[in-house]
Amino acid sequence: MRLYGVTGWKNAGKTGLMERLVSEITERGIRVSTVKHAHHTFDVDHAGKDSHRHRVAGATEVLLASRNRFALMHELRDEEEPSLTVLLDKLAPVDLVLVEGYKRDSHPKIEAFRAETGNPLIAKGDPTIRAVASDSPLDLDRPVFDLDDTVAIADFILAEVGL
Repeated sequence: MRLYGVTGWKNAGKTGLMERLVSEITERGIRVSTVKHAHHTFDVDHAGKDSHRHRVAGATEVLLASRNRFALMHELRDEEEPSLTVLLDKLAPVDLVLVEGYKRDSHPKIEAFRAETGNPLIAKGDPTIRAVASDSPLDLDRPVFDLDDTVAIADFILAEVGL
C-alpha cells in the first residue's frame, strides 16, 4: 500500500483537505483508506448501547457488525498507543492510505497551512513535508498549492506515490 500524509497544526484545514482528497482520488477509480490520529480521548460508541456495555464490562475488543459496515474497537487499557506501522497492518489492502496527523512519522506529507492561525510552518524544519497547501502565498523550497486546489494537490500526491 502506498502512503501519504496530510499534516498541520489545529484549524489548518487538514480534515477538509482530507475529505476533498478522498473524494477526488476515489472518483478517479483509486481505492483509498484513511488513518486519523486523535490527540484526545474519543469514542465511536454510545453509552447504553450493547457494544459500549461490552467494552465497559472489560472486553479488549468489540466487533460491531451489520450488513452495511463493521467497526472493531480495541481498548488499549494500559497498553502503549500502537505505532502507525502497526495500525497500517490492520487495514485491508487498498491503492493509497491517506494519513491525517502523525506529523512526527517519516512518511511523505503535505502540510495544510492557514496564516490566520498564527502557527509556524512545520515544513521549514521537516524534510518529510514534500509540499504545502496554503491559504496565502509562501516562499518555500518546495511546491506550494492553494489550499482549495484539490485537483492539483491530488495530482501531486498521486505522482509522488506513483499512481
